[in-house]
Amino acid sequence: MHVRLMRRQDIARVVSLDREVFPTDWPPTNFAKELDNRLASYIVATENPPPPIPVTLPPQPKTLSVRLKSLFSKSVEPPVIAEDPVLGYAGVWILADEAHIMSIASGPEVRRRGVGEALLLAIFDLARQHKARVVTLEVRVSNKVAQNLYTKFGFNIMGTRKGYYLDNREDATIMTTDYLESVEVQNRLQILKNEFALKYGQLTFDLDKPNQPGK
Repeated sequence: MHVRLMRRQDIARVVSLDREVFPTDWPPTNFAKELDNRLASYIVATENPPPPIPVTLPPQPKTLSVRLKSLFSKSVEPPVIAEDPVLGYAGVWILADEAHIMSIASGPEVRRRGVGEALLLAIFDLARQHKARVVTLEVRVSNKVAQNLYTKFGFNIMGTRKGYYLDNREDATIMTTDYLESVEVQNRLQILKNEFALKYGQLTFDLDKPNQPGK
């Protein structure tokens, strides 16, 4: 599996996935706006990047001009990159020294394939890249499956936000990690990465923004 930064061509699929997983959440996320938000980083999980598809050029007539052009031209037709379908997505806001998970979702058809775990592992890498000290989130008090996953990743229950969800006024459980640079957190993440590789295969990340200083 591969986790990379969201691209504009991913928006249609992510919007569809978001409405499928969170049909009652309001207002829906404006992903086009979020991609321009300097505080926000949105990522998507895909299958491992497919290899480029070589471009097969049509046969050319063997005229003198074509032969001369092929001898002196240095231009090469670029390969076509195959599409990598989006399996899930996550959004994170970096606020001071805190990485706040805004949303995380995977399609029902890929449940139990490690998509949520892959996104969480990428979020931890992204948080450290942005010098965040902790990762935090809100989750519905009724969503025990998600809470169990977050607990596995070292999130601790810190409190409750009353009536947080607008659709039914359900409370939210606040969960936060320990300091990311602590030995305990780093050891846990390494174990989780090893377990992921054994269970699901190789996991790769591409989380660097092109316009980051020094990149």
